[in-house]
Amino acid sequence: MTDTEYTPPKVWTWDTSNGGEFASINRPISGATHDKELPIGKHPLQLYSLATPNGVKITVLLEELLAAGHTGAEYDAWLIRIHDGDQFGSDFVNINPNSKIPALMDHSQTPPLRMFESGSILLQLAERFNAFIPTDAATRAQCLNWLFWQMGSAPYLGGGFGHFYSYAPVRYEYPIDRFTMEVKRQLDVLDKHLADNTYLTGDEYTIADIANWSWYGQLALGRLYNAAEFLDIESYSHLMRWSKLIDQREAVQRGRKVNRTFGDLDSQLHERHDASDFDTKTQDKIEAS
Repeated sequence: MTDTEYTPPKVWTWDTSNGGEFASINRPISGATHDKELPIGKHPLQLYSLATPNGVKITVLLEELLAAGHTGAEYDAWLIRIHDGDQFGSDFVNINPNSKIPALMDHSQTPPLRMFESGSILLQLAERFNAFIPTDAATRAQCLNWLFWQMGSAPYLGGGFGHFYSYAPVRYEYPIDRFTMEVKRQLDVLDKHLADNTYLTGDEYTIADIANWSWYGQLALGRLYNAAEFLDIESYSHLMRWSKLIDQREAVQRGRKVNRTFGDLDSQLHERHDASDFDTKTQDKIEAS
């Protein structure tokens, strides 16, 4: 063990410089830091987000709903730049007091319905449109089992493994080993289950797949933390098969682009207000502005 021994103080105090890449936006208190009004577009559904895995869950589902013919799922997607602290603006905090993306407002009713927490948004949208959630009681139970499994498991992948492996200012052996062990256990859980199932609930593609793919599928495809080789991802053959299968869906490919500000410009769509936005490259929009 090479880590420096740390003795916790009797009472913890906040060191504002601690936190590595995210030190400027991490703090031990909640609430707004500034007044900021959020824009409202032409559709009832107004999404405020960023294309992190939790944000991708919602844009993928919305694009899947539209592809399935649910025109009521048309939406405006507005960019929340978390590194700039947009999530601490007053309007955003009024939607989500936890100051995390994604946040969604449904203006089809009065007063507008506010939604936050990605799993909650997935479930509410699926139930509203009666799509991508099984109607059979037993299969629905499995769908919700895997949806909530993801919600409980992903913090170990993102806040645990992802932080200490990719974002921490110093790499220490103990936290990386601890969270790597847990992430590999989770990968093994998924791989063994998918050995006998096309999708997480069997033959039906559901919000459970969307939620898990946004984290574990993208990890398997080498899109998170540059950790695929480190985690020996290729050894999870059933997980890889499932990840690639979902990645081929056109709605998934569109959903990945929405509110994306990183990677190749062709993979980015900072805002989405209409299906035609996918036909205009981000570079063209940048030059036009």
